[in-house]
Amino acid sequence: MDQKWRIIYYETSQGNSPVFEFIQNLDVRTQNKIAEALELLQDFGTLIGPPHSKKVTSTPLWELRVVGGDNIRIFYVAVVNRRFLLLHAFLKKKQKTDKREIKTAINRLDDYRSRLKIGT
Repeated sequence: MDQKWRIIYYETSQGNSPVFEFIQNLDVRTQNKIAEALELLQDFGTLIGPPHSKKVTSTPLWELRVVGGDNIRIFYVAVVNRRFLLLHAFLKKKQKTDKREIKTAINRLDDYRSRLKIGT
């Protein structure tokens, strides 16, 4: 198998990592499920597909679906050099994903890209 993909966490300009902090605040069982999902993402990369991952319509985002009853979702994008950038994690409470969750991820992606351009 080719080399694994790397996982990177979005960081705010203050150095906070909202996705990492979200995961750290969950119980150990749920953290382990997330670790398994991230391992699959690293192993299979862009080929992961359903039921583990799904494209978010009309956005550059992908949704990592953590298997289990918790309905944890992590929005991510592929970036250069075989890396995935984790942008936003949340507990999905309804059948349809709340637009505010998508907006949060898009805003973080825009922030990441803008800071990449200015070199900070």
